[in-house]
Amino acid sequence: MTKTELHRLVDALPDESLPAAAILLRRAQDPVVAKLDAAPVDDEELTDEDRRAIQESREEPGISWSEVEAELNAG
Repeated sequence: MTKTELHRLVDALPDESLPAAAILLRRAQDPVVAKLDAAPVDDEELTDEDRRAIQESREEPGISWSEVEAELNAG
């Protein structure tokens, strides 16, 4: 894919598709986000160990947003 080919694709988009295309193009400008977007989907089934770990994490006490802000502003 070249920029010229990409320009042709953009030029052929209907007006209704422009907002969605703009979002995707903005995401593609960040190399980390672009790599994450292009990564294969992890569609493996959860194991019993995974389910236990998820449940345990949900039972842990959280931290309030105001505590996070205070910590960030303290440094």
